[in-house]
Amino acid sequence: MTSEPTASGSTAANRRTFLRRASAVAAVPVGAGVFGLPAGTAHAADTAGLPGFEPVPAGSMGPALNADGYYVGRIEGNLYWVTDAYYQAMFLSTRHGVVLVDAPPTIGTNLLRAIEDVTRANGRPGKVTHLVHSHAHADHIGASVLFGNDVVRIGHKVNRELLLRADDPNRPAPKVTFDSRYTLSVGGEHLELAYHGPNHAPDNIYVYAPAYRTLMLVDVLFPGWVPFKSLAVSQDIPAWIKAHDVALSYPWTTLVAGHLGRLGVRADGELQKEYMADLEAGVRAAIKSVDPTPYFQEYGPGGNAWAIFRTYLDAVARTAADPVAGKYLGKLAAADVFTFDNAATLLESLRIDSGVLGPFGIRP
Repeated sequence: MTSEPTASGSTAANRRTFLRRASAVAAVPVGAGVFGLPAGTAHAADTAGLPGFEPVPAGSMGPALNADGYYVGRIEGNLYWVTDAYYQAMFLSTRHGVVLVDAPPTIGTNLLRAIEDVTRANGRPGKVTHLVHSHAHADHIGASVLFGNDVVRIGHKVNRELLLRADDPNRPAPKVTFDSRYTLSVGGEHLELAYHGPNHAPDNIYVYAPAYRTLMLVDVLFPGWVPFKSLAVSQDIPAWIKAHDVALSYPWTTLVAGHLGRLGVRADGELQKEYMADLEAGVRAAIKSVDPTPYFQEYGPGGNAWAIFRTYLDAVARTAADPVAGKYLGKLAAADVFTFDNAATLLESLRIDSGVLGPFGIRP
């Protein structure tokens, strides 16, 4: 049986229990009990003042999780994926060991259990020999430490630079790096790693399994959901938007997106492109339609420049977001949760990156 690092004391046990229960909640229909409690038994004070949101469409949900709070399934052949309904990892079971892509800390030691489940059944070695970093962010590789010092860590050269700077013991820097392309071949299986420039992060890469027509690209496409807040907290918004087309240029039929509970299909990529096109059209129209005069009149005399910017920009983002959120309710989960944040981020990118300055342009 695969060995697991030991956690200290009740804190670790409580965290495992919380994650297991939270994962279970994410995989069951709306209205079921919260954290293992029957519906209606939570104390009112626990939720007083919390906003209400639209139900998650059934098509956005993934498969049910097991008692330990994870799901592991075959994509095709020797390629598998693991999810806790929030994050995802992917792995190849080879004749010489396991090649793992990402190690999200919310899945944590369940990665070890999932790999053991598969390799015990197929009779192949269960040791993780290679660990590919999609990018440096801790929420996707923060459990890298679980795989020890012997695993061969692989990432883009910028990934190594970022991790050396971070000096996080849970995220050792890769020793094998590449510039534009790298083919990883282990035990008769192959992954094609490619860097097409920065997008969500400066080092985010495309991981393609050609034999299985599967692409893993993290924090760009979100199957069944709108992007996470602020366009996935991406560091280069124009490049992140361009990455949609780069992703769709690959001949994949299955997408491992790094987030949430199900795999993606090509229709998911096209639907998110449509959402983004509608959002951009809405933001551009709102920049032209929202009158900045009241905000200058209210806050200008007192010299509160930041109040002018905040209230005007919020008004533009809200004007753009509301009809888009309404259009995608029932089509994309959380359209009512993050569309405003996404509109606000796109607005800032249009102003700063594309020169769509609205009332803050060249003074006449």
